[in-house]
Amino acid sequence: MRRLMQRKSHLDSLAMTLLVACCAFWGFQQILIKLASRDMPPLWQASVRMAGATALLMLWCRWRGVRLFERDGSLRAGLWVGLLFAAEFCMIYLGLQHTAASRLTVFLYTSPFWVALLLPLFVRAERLRGLQWAGLALAFGAVALAFGEGFVHASAPGQWRGDVMGLAAGMFWGLTTVAIRTTRVAQVSAEKSLFYQLGVTSLVCPLLSLALGERWGWDYSALSWASVALQTVVGAFASYLAWMWMLRHYPATQMSSFTFLTPLFALMFGVLLLDEPLSLRLLLALAGVAIGIVLVNRRRTAPSG
Repeated sequence: MRRLMQRKSHLDSLAMTLLVACCAFWGFQQILIKLASRDMPPLWQASVRMAGATALLMLWCRWRGVRLFERDGSLRAGLWVGLLFAAEFCMIYLGLQHTAASRLTVFLYTSPFWVALLLPLFVRAERLRGLQWAGLALAFGAVALAFGEGFVHASAPGQWRGDVMGLAAGMFWGLTTVAIRTTRVAQVSAEKSLFYQLGVTSLVCPLLSLALGERWGWDYSALSWASVALQTVVGAFASYLAWMWMLRHYPATQMSSFTFLTPLFALMFGVLLLDEPLSLRLLLALAGVAIGIVLVNRRRTAPSG
């Protein structure tokens, strides 16, 4: 019988590698959503993505023999987690209609602050020490530095709406993480945890899309469909499945500190793909995030004697 992996008190090389890979794609993902939104309504785009990812997850679970519908007492908590996840993505897709992808990403990745503030109230082992708080603050300050130029320039009409939605998305992401760790969802498989989130979102997004009067159809550009395909297979299926698995085996507060890499990846993709200038601010921000991650992930030294 295969031995189950024990929960770890720190991030190992496997977790760090997976986290960096996930963050790299999530940084690219905001650009994908923005590109597809040029001719594909945002919540209809999210609906197609989440429905496709749900179908892929169900096929994966059937192949792996993972039971999704057995009674284990997690239904009520799972629906709550799913609603929080749906709220996050509705805010992301709608917010990107009003503000730049880089700006929204900054606000979205305030999520670790919600996790760091709320999770220790329920899980004592997740409590941060002074040096770790300093690392978290340094990482966020570095992200703000990287995008600081965008905050001082004149904003587009209605941009504040997208900024507020980005902040709301970050809050809902943090609350989703806390809910997963502190409810019965923590005892289910990573696949079932993700199924709650994708399944509920695939129901919520179409209803909200209809309520907002979005035009549904299939006659969109090849670029839009390629974007949705990547969002579905890599984003909503593979990367989130990896994230759910890691939440069950590694400290959530330490994992959340890595998410500060995502807005920096978003900026770097802008440099590489959109010919945006590589500034000194970006280099300083990369250094700040790296140092912040090291501080947050410092292990507590055992008392001698």
